[in-house]
Amino acid sequence: MNNIALFASGTGSNARRLMEYFSPFPETRIKLLLTNNPNAGATEHARIMNVPVRVFDRNELYASEAIVELLHGEEINWIVLAGFLWLVPPNLIRAFPRRIVNIHPALLPKFGGKGMYGMNVHQAVIRAGEKLSGITIHYVNEEYDSGDIIFKAEVSIADSETPESLASKIHELEYEHFPLVLEQIVNQ
Repeated sequence: MNNIALFASGTGSNARRLMEYFSPFPETRIKLLLTNNPNAGATEHARIMNVPVRVFDRNELYASEAIVELLHGEEINWIVLAGFLWLVPPNLIRAFPRRIVNIHPALLPKFGGKGMYGMNVHQAVIRAGEKLSGITIHYVNEEYDSGDIIFKAEVSIADSETPESLASKIHELEYEHFPLVLEQIVNQ
């Protein structure tokens, strides 16, 4: 059995997609959603899908073993970041080595790091005059967006591209590829 815990901070569109995708899989399930934001849209998606939600604060994540203990108690063996904005602490990485996966809305190593999320990424990509953008699915280590790359998918950037239109293209790539790549990873 593969038990996945999703970590999300925002609207939760990728979290929702993953919950929907894995709901018919008896051997792989989204068992828990964890968030640092009690108002995150991801929490409503989880409630609709009957996935338990756990809200935590900075102290629980960084200054205690509470989250690691919770995850072990729930028999979680994979952590998936779906729009989670905080840096994953070393104790969590040690507890789940190469078992924490993130999706980034750009082609890493470009346009990664602290503050590079959502529209910030798309604005930076367009300002830089890039001709391609995309998604990168990668393992998580102790630095933002620098873990080993698992998968990339690209999309062309039109001369008339806006951050909003690029975000729409990127979301399509995320929704298409993230569940499939995760399915392959967790079933290896």
